[in-house]
Amino acid sequence: MELHNNIPMFILLVFMIMITSNGGAAANVPAIIVFGDSSVDAGNNNFIPTIARSNFQPYGRDFEGGVATGRFSNGRIPTDFISEAFGLKQFVPAYLDPKYNITDFATGVTFASAATGYDNATSDVLSVIPLWKQLEYYKEYQQKLMTYVGETKAHEIISESLYIMSLGTNDFLENYYTMPGGRESEYTPQQYQNFLASIAGNFIRNLYATGARKISLGGLPPMGCLPLERTTNIVGGNDCVASYNNVALEFNDKLRNLAINLNKELPGIRLVFSNPYYILLYMIKKPSTFGFQSTSVACCGTGMFEMGYACSRGDRFSCSDATKYVFWDAFHPTERTNSIVADYVVKHVLAQFLK
Repeated sequence: MELHNNIPMFILLVFMIMITSNGGAAANVPAIIVFGDSSVDAGNNNFIPTIARSNFQPYGRDFEGGVATGRFSNGRIPTDFISEAFGLKQFVPAYLDPKYNITDFATGVTFASAATGYDNATSDVLSVIPLWKQLEYYKEYQQKLMTYVGETKAHEIISESLYIMSLGTNDFLENYYTMPGGRESEYTPQQYQNFLASIAGNFIRNLYATGARKISLGGLPPMGCLPLERTTNIVGGNDCVASYNNVALEFNDKLRNLAINLNKELPGIRLVFSNPYYILLYMIKKPSTFGFQSTSVACCGTGMFEMGYACSRGDRFSCSDATKYVFWDAFHPTERTNSIVADYVVKHVLAQFLK
């Protein structure tokens, strides 16, 4: 049975009860520290020379004050909701945004950069912040934190914070399957997955060496169901691209096994695998359960291919109510979808860090 076409019944039953409110639990976690791509970038790309930006309308139209912060959505992104669920602030700020400083970052910060990936070659495509550089920014942040709260308190914050990793989709859709003569000529899909998983493992080891202990390793979504991929799947009747979904499932299995092995290897680490695949697929396959009306096209522009600057140019075609759409642009979910995914992950994976 192919899981991307048939969702096991026990998963459906779990999903039917997952949408209740989290209830604002008190935090055992003093800060949320984020690494990744556009799924968790709150605006770092605004401050580097790249076209991979979203600090313009219609992005952010449902954000507080209608501000286009650089988040690739109409409003908040998953880490904003996760931060709130942990009793912290409603928005996790971008490290490179000069509006913020260490007083803001002490309870949460994101180093993420839209269009990046595990592979340095992925970040090179649109000249964004590679994962290794995000770790360097984090080390810089640690020094600022020690100056701000003192060394003892800083070490406590560092060891008790929740570290969230969310990336990998761009390695396949922006790099492997898109760049001719690149990684596809060097690796089979399975070999490339192993290559990326090894980078993920080394990153987690390096993060652990800086003092991090509570880490969430994010999996891939059903990337064959993104509106852009469905639009270009003409032969397949604009359905989800099964081969891309299968790659996501395979890579997620590798990440899950990586988490199991690193929990054995690294003393005191609490590494969890946070998988958005099935909850997103369920929303796409059973949208009415959540009150969604559109899954194959996005809200922004025509909904078929626009993201970034193309979204802005096509704004006159954008939908009036993004809450009816799973996707905001051809690659990124709406705020409402982000909220549902975050709620699911908090309840079923991250809740152990609330204890």
